[in-house]
Amino acid sequence: MPRKKTASTFACDTLDVDLRNNIALVALNRPDLHNAFNETLIAELTTVLSALDSDASVRAVVVTGHGKSFCAGADLNWMKKMAGYGPAENLADAQALALMLRTLNGLSKPTVACVRGAAFGGGVGLVACCDIAVAAHDAIFSLSEAKLGLIPATISPYVIEAIGARQARRYFLSAERFTAAEAFRIGLVHDIVPEPELDNRINELLGALLVAGPVAQMECKALIRGVAHRPIDEDVIAGTAEHIAAVRASPEGREGVAAFLGKRSAEWVPLALRAKK
Repeated sequence: MPRKKTASTFACDTLDVDLRNNIALVALNRPDLHNAFNETLIAELTTVLSALDSDASVRAVVVTGHGKSFCAGADLNWMKKMAGYGPAENLADAQALALMLRTLNGLSKPTVACVRGAAFGGGVGLVACCDIAVAAHDAIFSLSEAKLGLIPATISPYVIEAIGARQARRYFLSAERFTAAEAFRIGLVHDIVPEPELDNRINELLGALLVAGPVAQMECKALIRGVAHRPIDEDVIAGTAEHIAAVRASPEGREGVAAFLGKRSAEWVPLALRAKK
């Protein structure tokens, strides 16, 4: 059995981290400020995500927010302080935010965004960095930076990857709010459900993720990064053949095939889910 941990494992001022049943629930915990970013939240989230990625007992990470909002972007007091920074301090601060986003986007295990309420600015970036995103019907989104005379720079690689350059040209420039239905239409979220059903939908997804092989999931993420936006040439074709050959010969690959042929659950499937396979 994987070891069990509690939120006390992580001493955080701005996050609530709960680990149970091989799932890490990471909740932004500044509800009075709509879970807005400041330097502390950014640093703590980077540290927690890195630690979870290194923990073999954690199979998936859910990112959500306590209170009425998912994440309202940057804390206004933090932004005011940044405005007084010199060029070197300002760059270092931006690099810290960029590192946090890169860490979430590059996590080797599945990540799921569970979105209630507002996701503005950097909050949209968090959604785009996750592998799977599910939102409540009444969630609201905005790439709001231009209203403040700013640009969504550090989140842009991930948001553009999710919604495409054409939609980014509209929503980066207008900074208008858009609905969960529109977020679904443009590809920012994968699914939208009534708010009372959101937790159940997330649990369904987690159940599916736990049945798949953890090493296979890691290799799938590496495969996507290695193939996306590349021409289908000899190098890509050869690389994919080499990749599947290596995975087939791996211990997890052999176990998965043996389990399928033996009409049994693979050894990585939690006991509670084996009867439901």
